[in-house]
Amino acid sequence: MGVAYRMLGRVADAEDVVQDAWLRWSRADRADVREPRAYLVRITTRLAIDRLRQVQSRRESYVGPWLPEPLVTDFGPTVPDTAEQAVLADSVSLAVLVVLESLSPLERAVFVLREAFGLSYAEIAGTLERGEAAVRQLAARARKHVDERRPRFDVDPAQQRDLTERFLAAASDGDLDGLMAMLAPDARLVGDSGGKARAPLRVVESADKVGRFVHGAARQGAGEGFELGLVEFNGALGVLVTGHGKPDAVIQLGVRDGRIQEIYIVRNPDKLGSIG
Repeated sequence: MGVAYRMLGRVADAEDVVQDAWLRWSRADRADVREPRAYLVRITTRLAIDRLRQVQSRRESYVGPWLPEPLVTDFGPTVPDTAEQAVLADSVSLAVLVVLESLSPLERAVFVLREAFGLSYAEIAGTLERGEAAVRQLAARARKHVDERRPRFDVDPAQQRDLTERFLAAASDGDLDGLMAMLAPDARLVGDSGGKARAPLRVVESADKVGRFVHGAARQGAGEGFELGLVEFNGALGVLVTGHGKPDAVIQLGVRDGRIQEIYIVRNPDKLGSIG
């Protein structure tokens, strides 16, 4: 699931790939499988590449900005090492997954397998049936592309929680001055509705415009039956908005130098169904 989600950015698509991988695994002659993990990663990666090529045409006609489907994450005791947690959280973050959308399917596969799961170039070459030299070139291109384009965010969990809580309080209280004080001058807001809910169809840029949009949206959205809560999405704390018991929006902040640099809002109902 980890490989498939990082490749596709959609929980439903990733689950379909994992199901197909399971069916192939169940039909395989186990006597021919020397390394089950490597075998399953290979199948999953190849299926994900095929699925990614199919869905890319859908995304070209997507209404408004596209964001990955939020994934509830809590590595907890399953990943006890904090350094490893940081690597996994970074590789599944909304900011990184957005950048990965601009890679080719092969570049994305190499980046995910190398950066998130630490596979050797030889292992990746075997998975993709490519030469090791070609895999190294793909890895270098992908890494350069990601480094150049992904936003530079602080990852201090305490600071992320503090700003998220203050943002939540200011939005709930209608405190425009408080919102503006938290925003970086060149703050951006990216909303994903797919044309199926109210959200900006273009990226909102500058602290003034972002602050006023959040202030207005909070006033319009306030009402009976709506609740706000803190949940970890994609390796970082975020806000879950529920309306009458159903997920209505996921909001996550990108923080840099103690101020909010990016606000991601997912409102497309098709991307909220996997949230319990």
